[in-house]
Amino acid sequence: MTDVSNLKFTLELSQIIVMVTSFVLSFLLWFIKVPSTEYSRKLVKTKNSIAVCFFVCSILLFMCIRNSHLGNYETFSTLMMLVVTAMSSVVLSFSLMNLLEERDNDKFYLNLAAVILMSWGLMRVYLSGDRTMTIVALLTYIVLFIIQCIIHIIHFNRAYVKSVSKVEQYYDEEEDHKIRWIRFCYIIMMLTQMFILVYLILPHSLIKIYALWYVLFLVYFTANFISFLGSHKLLLDAFAYRALTFQDMKDRREQKKLEKARLENMPENMRGAEFKRLEKALTRWVDEKRYRDYDRSRDQIAADLNTSKELLHLYFVSVLKVDFKTWRTTHRIEDAKNLLLEKRELSIHLVGEMAGFSDRSNFHRQFTRIVGCSPRQWRESSGNLK
Repeated sequence: MTDVSNLKFTLELSQIIVMVTSFVLSFLLWFIKVPSTEYSRKLVKTKNSIAVCFFVCSILLFMCIRNSHLGNYETFSTLMMLVVTAMSSVVLSFSLMNLLEERDNDKFYLNLAAVILMSWGLMRVYLSGDRTMTIVALLTYIVLFIIQCIIHIIHFNRAYVKSVSKVEQYYDEEEDHKIRWIRFCYIIMMLTQMFILVYLILPHSLIKIYALWYVLFLVYFTANFISFLGSHKLLLDAFAYRALTFQDMKDRREQKKLEKARLENMPENMRGAEFKRLEKALTRWVDEKRYRDYDRSRDQIAADLNTSKELLHLYFVSVLKVDFKTWRTTHRIEDAKNLLLEKRELSIHLVGEMAGFSDRSNFHRQFTRIVGCSPRQWRESSGNLK
């Protein structure tokens, strides 16, 4: 009897911890202010969806605790935790995908309604006391839950790959490290959601371990999401650039076609004059070490050079026979090589940032590819590596 009482107390305590954590995080997210911009609607919607999800989960756990008088409370609490993870899986999956996609996913409410209906049916069958129907309903719920997770994983991966491409197209450099947290959080989330299925076949006394893991995930996810809201405006610009109204996107495509046609029909003497002017602008740009600037879009770089991005692209392809990104990376690496030797008091990571690399791993990868050794090896050899 004492062991049963201790188990019940542990179950209640673990669920209280998850409930309180979900409740606090929901209010924290709800009252965080997002700067008002043309694309903040998506961010606010995502933030509020996550906040409501956490709040609903805390309510479900509260209802579960209120029914601790049930005879088989361990099973009831496990099923309720399964319902909580299934609902949060839908909301968090679509919330993260909403950050990466141009348009809202119209299947969100359909998925959420299906999970709510299935969860209601599962709990009704369980409370009816029919053991056979409960097993059938639970197995059906688990199969549908697994299928749902697989579909979400495929959809998320597709959205993530596209979002990385958007960032690279907008900033013309490798900036995917700024959204890696989304993919990492999604992986942790799916592992957390799927682990509840493992828990179903484990001793119920391990609920405290799962509860601790779930709480850590909620805190980690919320902290990263808040950081994203507060410090990644430039990244959001890249998403907003493609998340404009349909008419704006259509106008941009038309302008691009007109500019391309103008360049193709431009007389050779005029094109040559434009190229000479651009060559001088690029020389000044390099002398001023503007290649060190990162988080600059193609449009912004073209504006700095007093040209269009179409003409800039044409110049590099037809004259220099190299793309702009590779050309700029070469200048950054040459700059970094000098800085590593001239400013030995600076860390290698800081040298990479000074040269224009916002990501440490990208700096090491590009340096090794172009120079043939790591930045540390280059510095230790004083640049005399053969």
